[in-house]
Amino acid sequence: MAVVKATSADKALLARLLRAEAEGEGVNGMLLVGAVGINRIRANCSDFIGLRTIPEMIYQQHAFEAVQHGYFYQRARESEIRLAERAVKGERPWPAKYSLWYFRPPGDCPPTWYNQPLVGRYKLHCFYEPTGAECENVYNTF
Repeated sequence: MAVVKATSADKALLARLLRAEAEGEGVNGMLLVGAVGINRIRANCSDFIGLRTIPEMIYQQHAFEAVQHGYFYQRARESEIRLAERAVKGERPWPAKYSLWYFRPPGDCPPTWYNQPLVGRYKLHCFYEPTGAECENVYNTF
């Protein structure tokens, strides 16, 4: 059962984001990106108040660099659609379990990013969970 409402078009859009943001990180890396996106919709806090849909989350201003590049706009592949479906169903592997942010630094992961603590790294991406003060809701939505 889905943890957020998603049409087939929404899942294809999420699949395109997974590929564009983390194809080089493999299946698990793309699933982590999907988990962060779904967390943003469900948490309704911090920078993500009011997001209710996958398109709102993906096209939120300054949310994902990938939407500025042509690769994002290529058709979704079945393998990435299946990963998007897993994310929509609530699969949230560590370090994205409660993460709302990730990024790819040129070197080591900073211990905090916008005052939020580092929870872990997967390949080249660093993942950050909100503090309870910043977003208690992310810890209570699943």
